[in-house]
Amino acid sequence: MEPRARGAKRRLSRRRRALYVALEGIDGAGKSTIQRRVAALLRRRGWRVRTRREPSDPELGRYAQSLGPRAPWTGAVFFTIDRYLALPGLVEDLRRSDLVLSDRSFWSTMAYQGSALAAPDRRRLLAIERGATIAPDMVVWLDLPVADALERVRGRRRARAPLERARVLRRVARAYRSFSAQRRWRRFDARESPSALANRIACTISRARPRPTRAPRV
Repeated sequence: MEPRARGAKRRLSRRRRALYVALEGIDGAGKSTIQRRVAALLRRRGWRVRTRREPSDPELGRYAQSLGPRAPWTGAVFFTIDRYLALPGLVEDLRRSDLVLSDRSFWSTMAYQGSALAAPDRRRLLAIERGATIAPDMVVWLDLPVADALERVRGRRRARAPLERARVLRRVARAYRSFSAQRRWRRFDARESPSALANRIACTISRARPRPTRAPRV
């Protein structure tokens, strides 16, 4: 890992930092919608919330996506570069807020690209990811059946990306299921209504850290 990344992590570790929560799930799971709703709920309860989205650089993200399933390692590298370049902004958000709520994290790369690699390469990729950025304190997995995900994706007003295919999404869903079981992620059924789902996730986050002492916003 570059000295800049090591220094950023060291400086952050010496200070009180925000809770870092990542929303994960296959395409169509509703991460962006849930992120907006959870952030709004917690802000009304007095939390200082910063929201983030990966990839942070649309150009890098589009290029990594365009590689599709044919070049998983190269795609992973481009997503990781994006993550590394975004590290200073993440560190700053963690310093200045109570909660950083991210739409995806490096676990997306591990699920989409990593699950297409051999086991030794997956282990190497995970080590690189951990070195390039900060791991989430909590991962919220929005679990959605692939058939439902494809229905939602078809309803979008754009062409499907190379990774939004049934075969790919089935593989990615298996990877998420394995990660969740091994690492005790918080799993939620993404078929629930967005309002009910956001309320339950906001309560889960609130229980993970004491409520801020500032007066709630009205």
